[in-house]
Amino acid sequence: MRSDYTYTDKQNPHALRSREMLKKYPQIKEWMKPYPMTAFWITLVTLTQLVTAYAIVHFDLNGWWIFALSYTIGALASHALFVLIHEACHDAIFKKKIWNKWWGIFCNIGQGFPSAMSFRTFHLLHHSHLNEYDNDADLAFNWEARLVKNIWWRKVLWFLAFFLIESIRPSRLKKGKTFEMWSLINIAFIIGTNLAIYFFIGPWALGYIILSSLFSVGLHPVGARWVQEHYTYQEGQETYGYYGILNKIQFNIGYHNEHHDFYRVPWIHLPKIKALAPEYYDNLFSHKSWTLLLLDFIFNPERDLYLRIVRKRDNKSRKNDEQSTQGAGSQPSFAK
Repeated sequence: MRSDYTYTDKQNPHALRSREMLKKYPQIKEWMKPYPMTAFWITLVTLTQLVTAYAIVHFDLNGWWIFALSYTIGALASHALFVLIHEACHDAIFKKKIWNKWWGIFCNIGQGFPSAMSFRTFHLLHHSHLNEYDNDADLAFNWEARLVKNIWWRKVLWFLAFFLIESIRPSRLKKGKTFEMWSLINIAFIIGTNLAIYFFIGPWALGYIILSSLFSVGLHPVGARWVQEHYTYQEGQETYGYYGILNKIQFNIGYHNEHHDFYRVPWIHLPKIKALAPEYYDNLFSHKSWTLLLLDFIFNPERDLYLRIVRKRDNKSRKNDEQSTQGAGSQPSFAK
């Protein structure tokens, strides 16, 4: 296995590409506005989770039924809610930040975990400090990569524990607060809704919702998204797309290069960017199946957690990135 990450001193590729694309296709700016219809989808997916949870109790299902429903309906719904939290953290639903924060929190009702506000903080850092070890929680700990290695069964265990691992990675970062007022509101609100589900629907209902979330970021085809986005499958390429069928029910989250280029563009318009400018995206390596990617990453000994490009940036080079992205739609700087 590798002994370290691959390092680069090159500028953030999204900063360069978005600036160039806006000069060539200024109409992209027309898509850089909130898409309130996303709130409807948040409501629908959340109701799907609650109705399924109620059905489990109503029909007295337990054991393997709960496991099967959590892995199928539940994992897809919970992962979709993660995608919609992602929209909220970029203020891509409503113009006012406060409404985006609340809708992000509402997504957690169907997941059982109060993750929306902490995700908002550290995901924005992921954009402004892409692939910087000290400020990007998307990168594995060094001890994490050395522990998992390239051994298939350890990678299986890593996927199973990924929800927990993701929750502790922000402790490494030099920027961003793990707990602030909105995080505490998020925690209190979801504790309240969890208690309501437990007492008014039943403990098996809450168990289904929580198990769904564990599957949605773990050993499941949609869990492969965390590998798809930035693990190096083409030398020198930092970000990767997924253009498979699950984008239809996962709100186009696979359009990840397009998203990093123009983070202000809501999910509904991302395919339009790829269609408008194929010369920028068709030559990039992309994935067509999360399932095949999951199997490849686990069983291919050439894949390990160090299969990432890491950027070492000084203040001057980071400032150049930020100046390149002003008005272009890529995250210019860290902001709550």
